[in-house]
Amino acid sequence: MRFGRAQDLSRNLYSPAMRYFYAAAEAGSIRAASRELNVASSAVNRQILWLEEALGLQLFDRVGRRIRLSQAGELLLAHIRRTFSDFEGTVAELDALKGLRKGTVSIASVESVAEKLLPAVISGFRKRYPGIHVNVSISSAKEAARKVETAEADVGFTFDPPENSALTIAFHHDLVIGALMTPGHPLADAKSLSLGDCLKFPVALPAEGLSLRTRIDLVRSRISGASKTYVEANSLRLMRALAKEDNVIGFQTLIGCEDELSSGALVFKPLTDAPLQADRLCVVTSSLRALALAPGMFFDHAVLTLKDHLPLLDAKKAS
Repeated sequence: MRFGRAQDLSRNLYSPAMRYFYAAAEAGSIRAASRELNVASSAVNRQILWLEEALGLQLFDRVGRRIRLSQAGELLLAHIRRTFSDFEGTVAELDALKGLRKGTVSIASVESVAEKLLPAVISGFRKRYPGIHVNVSISSAKEAARKVETAEADVGFTFDPPENSALTIAFHHDLVIGALMTPGHPLADAKSLSLGDCLKFPVALPAEGLSLRTRIDLVRSRISGASKTYVEANSLRLMRALAKEDNVIGFQTLIGCEDELSSGALVFKPLTDAPLQADRLCVVTSSLRALALAPGMFFDHAVLTLKDHLPLLDAKKAS
């Protein structure tokens, strides 16, 4: 038999005598082992004799030019095989660690996740694997899902992805959509707030095509009377800025507005309309291909981070 990679590496773990014994036991003769090892037959025989002397046991019964394992030889061969098997597993693990010193993870994300949550995920990941190149693309929810589907991204952070056999929703968490406004806004102290209440005031709506807008329009279509829409934008950051500067109402989940809420610049009022209760944040991967090592490790890290972070947002919503 030919030595595999683990057997080749074992020269650092075993003396030549042990390796020569193993080769002779597997080949069934000294001569065949010498050809396999590319060393002289006399050298193989000499090392085996030295090993037998060191152990004080006969490892082979010599039958003409052939050799046959003794009971002691059988025990030693079994030990070496177990050791090689364990070593092969160790080599595989070492290769995996080596692989994580390099590689690329491609991420497609919506803007709100990229504000605060995704930087925390990436920072924690790179502390463990600083050699991994992380490539991030910010887009709409629909575009983030499409990039994962078409293999332009390994992992996607999106809201309400389409039902598609090419996508796997590997993790999800439902978030309520709320109204963002300054503490001095007339609705800031309302105990219960609906979209209809908000539309009596100037608002900043998410642009069409954003998952937030799709849910808002489901409710909006049932409300009679013209809304006082101030602006439409595909940037949640811009809408938050308008809420602060021009006292309009913006709409968002708690993800992405953490800094404004912590500083007291804005307040978040959950909306009571049923379609606005469950904007589903999803981590998506492709169902058509397995994640490579680095993207797979990033995905595992991201899910653990989300599971730690999102309950804190739920607690803020309830407070």
